[in-house]
Amino acid sequence: MMYVSIVGIPFGRSCFEIGTFAFLPFGREAVRRDELTGGGDVGTSPLGTLGNVLWFLLCGWWLALGHLATAAALIVTIIGIPFGIQHVKIAALTLTPIGRTVVREEVADAARR
Repeated sequence: MMYVSIVGIPFGRSCFEIGTFAFLPFGREAVRRDELTGGGDVGTSPLGTLGNVLWFLLCGWWLALGHLATAAALIVTIIGIPFGIQHVKIAALTLTPIGRTVVREEVADAARR
């Protein structure tokens, strides 16, 4: 539904990034796109910051709260600890997802260098 309007496209892309990260979280990391590509785009500009503020106010905080509650329930068990850690990483992404992308950890480390 986000892709119906031009204004909603960054929010729709962020939904797909969160979904990708939730589906395959192990060995992946969310990084800013300007760190990865070396150049800016709309998501990493001041408009992206405004979008992140809107996202946080409308849906980011409760998505993060849900993932943190799930992480707390999983970390109680020994088998659930790796899954709980991944939910904490997903919670961090759900707070401000606009301007971020999900890549393998090796690619994220190479981009930081």
